[in-house]
Amino acid sequence: MIADANLLFAAHRDGVFRYLCRIVGYGEAGELTQEVFLRVSRGPVPDAGEAATRAWVFSIARNLALNHVRDGKRRGVAVELQDAPTAPTQELAAALREALDTLPALDRDVFLMREAGGLSYDEIALACELTTDAVRSRLHRARQQLRAILGPALGSGPRISAVRLNDNQR
Repeated sequence: MIADANLLFAAHRDGVFRYLCRIVGYGEAGELTQEVFLRVSRGPVPDAGEAATRAWVFSIARNLALNHVRDGKRRGVAVELQDAPTAPTQELAAALREALDTLPALDRDVFLMREAGGLSYDEIALACELTTDAVRSRLHRARQQLRAILGPALGSGPRISAVRLNDNQR
């Protein structure tokens, strides 16, 4: 079982970490990523295909992130004050985070699993307990909402390369 967990960790840690960074922030994503794989090592790894196993890992990550956000709302959020002005990339990252926060939770999770985690539509469907068509629909809606919100912030400048907002990428 430990060998399976080690293999899953090596295969999925980067995607899980990127996904969690977008939901809980960089500072807490490392700790939650460790918790995800601690839970993976404690439970029986599904004896399914690679896509189902990957979806299982991301469903653990999603549930932990949802619990973490819910608990944070109960406790309140600490705010760091900055003395130095923010760089344009930091402003863009803040605008993206705010835009993601406006999405319904499930749409945001679907979007981040696809764009930050690199999961396929079928894997997202398994992780979120949706149909593939529902994933496609939610992803399309999330991308449209993000385009509408971020369009003015991006202006005519270069596109965000870290976030693909193109529906044709599947």
